[in-house]
Amino acid sequence: MQKRILLGMLTPSSNTSLEPVTSAIVSELPGVSAHFSRFTVTEISLKEQALGQFDDTKILEAAKLLADARVDVIGWSGTSSGWRGFEKDEQLCRRITEVTGIPATTSILALNEVLEKTGVQELGIVSPYLKEVQEKIIANYAQSGIKIVAERHLNIHVNFEFSEVTEEQLHTMILEVAKHKPSAITTYCTNLKAAQLASRVETETGIAFYDTTSTVVWKALQMAGFDTRQVKGWGSLFDKIT
Repeated sequence: MQKRILLGMLTPSSNTSLEPVTSAIVSELPGVSAHFSRFTVTEISLKEQALGQFDDTKILEAAKLLADARVDVIGWSGTSSGWRGFEKDEQLCRRITEVTGIPATTSILALNEVLEKTGVQELGIVSPYLKEVQEKIIANYAQSGIKIVAERHLNIHVNFEFSEVTEEQLHTMILEVAKHKPSAITTYCTNLKAAQLASRVETETGIAFYDTTSTVVWKALQMAGFDTRQVKGWGSLFDKIT
């Protein structure tokens, strides 16, 4: 009997997009399934209470529940280290593994690995976030040697509302960013319905497109020993990057 591959995903409580998207990505992969555990996240801002939602203690409790399901990998399907600092995700992954014995990754660590592997130095970002959150993200990438040459954001802070941004709104924003010819474009939020736009955007623009819900699935599959080239229809992330 073929061993199942079980992917565990940590999910913001008010997120309604990442679960169906993640499940859709793996739906045709033999023996692969995705499983989810939530912790409270309702607001994205730089306010103290909003930043406090990402306290490791709460996330670790959710990770322990995934460990009960004997998942092969635990992924944080979220982008908070983009404005809090990438080292926050590195620390979180270490703590998850210490507590559960299960290897861990995140949307942003996976995205940053992809950018490094593909030599991206000029990036375009599309997000639903507030201006000050977007500016923090841009500053963190600048410190890592990646220039954000174009960005679009919607100035929303209520996490649930991110999922109500339409596919066509996102498509328009992505094409606006593409006019500035970045080496790659990322949709930077896991509560957007954007991952399914990858092949369309790459065909229209010739620019690599990396959605942050997709990046954590890509890395989790690799960590579980699965050949991500078997994932079809979700863009060059899965087709070309190993």
